[in-house]
Amino acid sequence: MNDSPLNRRKFLSLTGGAALAAGLAACTGTGDDSASAPAGGSGNGSKELRLFTYEDNSTIDLVKAQVKQFDAQNGTTTTVDSLPGSGAAVYPDKLRTELLGGKGPDVWRIWGGQIGAPFVKAKQAMDLSSYYTKFGWDAKLNQAAVQGMTFDGVKGGVPFIVNGLGSWYSKAAFDKAGISAPPKSYAELEEMNAKLVAAGITPAGLGGKYGWDIMRLFEYLLEVSAGPELHDKLLTGDESWDRPEVVTAFTNFKKWQDQKWLPNGAVALDPADVELWYVQGKAAYTITGSWTEAQGIQAANKKSADFGVFTLPTGHTPERHSGFVEGYMINAKAGNPDMAAALLDFIVKPETQKALKVTSSAITGAEPDKATLPLSYEYSQSAGKQPFYTIQDQAFPKKQADQYFAVQSDVLQGKTSPADAAKKMQDVIKAWDKS
Repeated sequence: MNDSPLNRRKFLSLTGGAALAAGLAACTGTGDDSASAPAGGSGNGSKELRLFTYEDNSTIDLVKAQVKQFDAQNGTTTTVDSLPGSGAAVYPDKLRTELLGGKGPDVWRIWGGQIGAPFVKAKQAMDLSSYYTKFGWDAKLNQAAVQGMTFDGVKGGVPFIVNGLGSWYSKAAFDKAGISAPPKSYAELEEMNAKLVAAGITPAGLGGKYGWDIMRLFEYLLEVSAGPELHDKLLTGDESWDRPEVVTAFTNFKKWQDQKWLPNGAVALDPADVELWYVQGKAAYTITGSWTEAQGIQAANKKSADFGVFTLPTGHTPERHSGFVEGYMINAKAGNPDMAAALLDFIVKPETQKALKVTSSAITGAEPDKATLPLSYEYSQSAGKQPFYTIQDQAFPKKQADQYFAVQSDVLQGKTSPADAAKKMQDVIKAWDKS
């Protein structure tokens, strides 16, 4: 359950994914009786559960070990299936196909926003309000994360990850460019970029392949030009994208490439290769989440003390960062919803979260360990507590997100002007079917 960017959002890089384990055929007890079972009901009382996730191969054994412990305590048998590396381009569709076929999992991991929303809208995911009351989850969970798993007033999921994106940087790169401290304004950020280029250092290690990584830059630029209130309305389609603030964001987006503040040929670069450039000495910083300390810095046998993290300055109050939520949902036709909910309650206990090595837990008492993950801890106690805007590939349905990525790419390649990009984005959002 390490919240890796590559686990979360590979999109098309590994579209083949991995075959589901043999446990795929395990029936969840979705017969007529359980189909009509109300939230909090007992369904058919099955002691067999199935959990479906997109856990990476490097962490799936941690999940299985904790689930085995739950089974031992509750007399259950839980099958854990994973589709690693599939990302949001494949996993939700696979899950949807299973649910429509009547053999969906009892419990599944999912992102919040417009990725998780369709499962609640289609009533495939259970309203968990009664279980929030039963287990006291509201008092245990980050409320911003709970909102990320609440859809039109329905608590459709239990969050366990709430991750804010910051700018993770190499102190050596900053020292070489004569940068004494992180920037405090957008103007200072541009000045910092110019100093890095003058010192022969690529500022921001971001890759444009698949769209989602370089999107992190554009959404930040939009927060700068639009401000929190307008940005949120743009994400929900309540304001037109064909406006000066959006044009400014796209103009600055293109400027970052033209000024060589992005890697050469960034549009075609794979995030899997580029994100760790700041660790490898090929770039000064990147925009990512706290998973990078364990999976990037420490995995490369580097010292956390040689790196740092700061919040990209927006010039607005509140000064927000991009963020996303991940959690679990329960099948509305689960054979034993009470036991499925008990499994979720087990997962969101601080001791379970720590055993799973979740570095951005939404659970009080499961913060990163200061001794082993000092940067992650620092971020969790400062910027990580600040409000966030919904990361844009989670704010939009997949169709709109894919079109949005195409517009981004066209701007960087000079195929579309910033003004035309704003018009195209309005067309994309206007076609969003919210019925």
